[in-house]
Amino acid sequence: MNIYKTTFLIVFYYVLNLSFITPLRAQPATISGDFPDPTVIRANGQYYAVGTSSEWAPHFPIYTSKDLLDWQQVGFVFSSAPEWTASSFWAPEYFYHKGTYYLYYSAKRKDDGVSCIGVATSRYPDRDFVDQGIVVAYGTESIDAFVVQEDNQLYMTWKAYGLDTRPIELVGAKLSDDGLKLEGEPFSLLQDTARVGIEGQSFIKHNGYYYMFYSAGACCGVSCDYHVQAVRSKSVMGPYERVGTDFLLSENENWKCMGHGTFVHNPEKELYYLLHAYNKVGGVYTGREGLLAKLEWTNKDEPRFDLVEYQDVPQRHDSSFDLIATGQYKPFWQWDFQYAAPSFTTSDKGLRISGTTKRNNKLGVALTKRPTQLAYTLGTEIDLSGSSETATKGLILYGDHERAIGLSVAGKKIQLWTMAPNNRTVIAEQELPADYKKLALKITIASSLECRAFFGQSDHWIPIESPDRPLSIEGIAPWDRSPRPGLFFNGKTTESALFTSFYIDTKPAGG
Repeated sequence: MNIYKTTFLIVFYYVLNLSFITPLRAQPATISGDFPDPTVIRANGQYYAVGTSSEWAPHFPIYTSKDLLDWQQVGFVFSSAPEWTASSFWAPEYFYHKGTYYLYYSAKRKDDGVSCIGVATSRYPDRDFVDQGIVVAYGTESIDAFVVQEDNQLYMTWKAYGLDTRPIELVGAKLSDDGLKLEGEPFSLLQDTARVGIEGQSFIKHNGYYYMFYSAGACCGVSCDYHVQAVRSKSVMGPYERVGTDFLLSENENWKCMGHGTFVHNPEKELYYLLHAYNKVGGVYTGREGLLAKLEWTNKDEPRFDLVEYQDVPQRHDSSFDLIATGQYKPFWQWDFQYAAPSFTTSDKGLRISGTTKRNNKLGVALTKRPTQLAYTLGTEIDLSGSSETATKGLILYGDHERAIGLSVAGKKIQLWTMAPNNRTVIAEQELPADYKKLALKITIASSLECRAFFGQSDHWIPIESPDRPLSIEGIAPWDRSPRPGLFFNGKTTESALFTSFYIDTKPAGG
């Protein structure tokens, strides 16, 4: 074999395995991981943001920051779903009025599945929200609330669909001063005459005009084409004229499908727009992440945006999560509330999980975290002596109750498996060593979407692999949210599993 052919083969082999040697790294987001439709407000000398939670409970994660760049989660708006709601917790929107914080949101009504807009109120921006019920029920879909004030009059604006033969429409109506009910008939703000989809409107006032920024195109999935446009008017009620370019925010080298944000002033009175976008490395597998853009104006009062550069955003790696009760620990686990009702407690021994399934869920219970990178290693340790032997417990990559990949132990068997609609398939199986009192499990996900699974004790790892082809997470992402790594349990109501450690490691190889 000549030297040129040898060199070619070495290079080819290196490139082929590059995704496992050096994972692709996404440009850091302002709020990393799935955080769609963000709303932001400044209060008490800091910033608060809430994002869509879709089918994950608890509902609507709350984040806080002192500088708009470094964000930490502090809680959720709802620990359980409001009584009138069924699903689809989308598009939260902050509003502050006369000493009260309002959090408007969209959800499907339990009675008929129609998307309506509800509101919760609190004296605080980050806790103690109490649901006040439905504010908008109009057509077959009312979502994306935004409140704007003109003089002393409040207006509710939203996206409406199912209005006889009309296309999607952005509409408005007068809102009562207490923010809890509409007054008078709705009026049209903007119709989707091009039938591309419009939504996610937000308003600012500048030099005598009300500027309405909105998103056009498909919001979600691999075929998304979301982008931000703007119109303006001398009055909230219109008429509106187009202003600025057709693509104020859309796509760049690192991000695509930008849109659905809201504005906030910093102490220097500069305006920033917190929005979402897919990064081009993680895509649907890391979801729509939070980005920050600064609003600027041309000398003709046309808007333009400058994205905050990635080097200005603090970078951090996920790491181990404390499963031992300390009194300070805030786990912020989330689960698919339509299909599972988990029960979990922490003690000085670790995290104990049990729970029940709902609605013909044949998979089990998953406690999950949001991934912030496409490639990562997921791991746990199970105390076998403290767990129910026949219960299934381990790790999961959860798309929904019909699409998942798991690595678990039950009885004397360690199994690597997949879940497809109505079909759980064991990919590989090994005997649990008789002397194991604790079992460590880990799954690595590569930039190629391929997965590798291992079990063992301490740092001694034994692979458990598909005999046919590498396992992949391709196809498990739901249309509107990223799949999530987490802990898994499936057993009788009297059974439980005890986990002593859990981690998500996103550091590159050698990092």
